[in-house]
Amino acid sequence: MIPAGQRKIILERPHSLSRIFFSVGVIIDQDGWYDSRMSFDDPLFNTSYALNGVLKYFEAEGADIFQGNVWIYNASEKSLSYSATEILH
Repeated sequence: MIPAGQRKIILERPHSLSRIFFSVGVIIDQDGWYDSRMSFDDPLFNTSYALNGVLKYFEAEGADIFQGNVWIYNASEKSLSYSATEILH
């Protein structure tokens, strides 16, 4: 759970293995509109992906995917829960 207006690292940079898959999703009802942002090693969220509206989920896979910290910013006015999964190799 991330409180309203807060940001947090949801997936930390792997240190001894390589990330080959990761996904991040917001756990809310399908009709809700709560603004969340996801960034890659950018805690200021100057460049970010929106996780709101119909796009409440992000997934990436492959040998060349991002290997750093994945940040989430809950820009809504409600505390939100998120799910995160990664596979390391």
